Formats: sequence, structure tokens, C-alpha cells
Amino acid sequence: MGEIEKGSEFRDVAEQMSAQARAFLSTTAQVASGAAPGAELSLLILATSDLLSAGARLAAVVDVVPRERFEPDAGPELDVDPLRDALARMFDGFDDYAEVVDPVLGTEIGPATISGDLACVAEELGKGLQHFDEGHELEGLWWWQFSYLSSWGERAASALRVLQAVLAHVRLDVDDDVAAEAEYDALHA
Repeated sequence: MGEIEKGSEFRDVAEQMSAQARAFLSTTAQVASGAAPGAELSLLILATSDLLSAGARLAAVVDVVPRERFEPDAGPELDVDPLRDALARMFDGFDDYAEVVDPVLGTEIGPATISGDLACVAEELGKGLQHFDEGHELEGLWWWQFSYLSSWGERAASALRVLQAVLAHVRLDVDDDVAAEAEYDALHA
């Protein structure tokens, strides 16, 4: 019913999206579990960048339209609260940030969190994977494309920007003496 025909332009996109969704979910779960001390920001930046690349492919193809006009039940919703909570604990002190709510329509500033953004992305990807894994490949692809345009693409892009800014602060905000010594060492190496 929802299987994508072999040779269809959508098959490659769906398989790539499935792999990227799984990689993102695996990486965020690994980071949230504390299994990557010292590499958390870099791993999340890589996973989120790769995912956004896959999302760009979704946006580049014509609109995916499922054969049926209803969405099959994908099963129980993915519980992302434990992921969100673990990430919020890990990002304690810099989880909250301010963003422009809709940069196209105005300059209104609203609150956001890195943990909330990543959990939102995980939830949307998980729902698409549920469809895909149940054999409703076209519905999974439709869901990933729709939710990329309506939610997870924006949330992932916002999270990526903040993660990169945090990493830049961690690496570049050093005491003047340390910076001067590093600069001296670099110039005289």
C-alpha cells in the first residue's frame, strides 16, 4: 500500500532519509546518555548538519503525495521526554536561548531551548521511521518532508546555529594570557 516502487526517484531519497534519521536519533541518544564526554557538541553539530543536508534533499524533490488521503496509524508516539530531560541537564546553563520567531514575517523574539529543539526533531523523525519501518515508505517520506518544512527543519537549523555558537565560545573564549601564549607559540613554531 505505501511501498515505494523500485526505481522511483523517491526510493533513494527515502532510504537516505531513513539512514540519516537513524543516525541522528542514535547520536542524540548516545550524547544524552553521557557516553561521549568532551565530544558532545561536535557530535551533535555533525549529526544535525548531516540531517539538515538530508532535509534539503527532501525540499528539493516535488511534494510527496501518499496514495491514500489518510495517514495510517504509526503506533504509539515516541516518548522524547527522557531525551529532552537528559539533554537539558547536560546543557544546564546554556540550554535556553532567544531567537527570531519568524525571520520572514517580523522581528519578534521568542524563547527556545537546544534540548527542546533536538527533542522536537527526534520526535518528528521517529514518527516518519515508524511509518517507514511498518512498510508505509511513502507515508514515512511524506511525513519527513512535511515535518521538515513545518517544524523539524527550522528546529534543527536553530539548534545547529546555537550549538556552533556554544562550541565557538568554548574554544575561543580564553584568558588573554592564554591566547597571547598560544599566538606566540603558533607564530614561532
